Amino acid sequence: MLALAAALEMVVEKNMYDKIIVTRSTPEIAESIGFLPGTEEEKMAPWLAAITDSLEVLHKNDENVKGSMSYIMEKANIQFKSVNFMRGRSIQNAIVILDESQNLTASQLKTIITRCGEGTKLICSGNLAQIDSNYLSAVTSGLTYIVEKFKNFSGSATINLDGVVRSRLAEFAEEQL
Repeated sequence: MLALAAALEMVVEKNMYDKIIVTRSTPEIAESIGFLPGTEEEKMAPWLAAITDSLEVLHKNDENVKGSMSYIMEKANIQFKSVNFMRGRSIQNAIVILDESQNLTASQLKTIITRCGEGTKLICSGNLAQIDSNYLSAVTSGLTYIVEKFKNFSGSATINLDGVVRSRLAEFAEEQL
């Protein structure tokens, strides 16, 4: 939610960037729901519900929440893109929010980072305690890898937030499971 709020301010209020691209890995947690009809953005909607959930929270005091969300999505030029379709792109003057990046490998993160062109800011958000890939751990996660590799790069910063704000239940699960 913090990444989204900051991105909205930089795009809408300060006109520093042209658009916000939100992406994430799309592995199945349970059984596949099968083919999803529609455009890439429509197909990504279920995967990126966390972003629309955050938009709802940011606009919860607006009289017409859905209208307000539609307005801000258009004004900020928010685009939902699949990580699977990032190859070959050159993203210019945008903020790219890579959500749930703890579930990506170092190679997958490299693919996305190397697509960021001039004037693009990449925000990788993730929680190592919430890795749900059978092939990754906190040590092998791409998020851990890039934090280590970029720690001396003057164009990067790392912010660590402590605690679990979602709920007591989520906090218990992170600590015990």
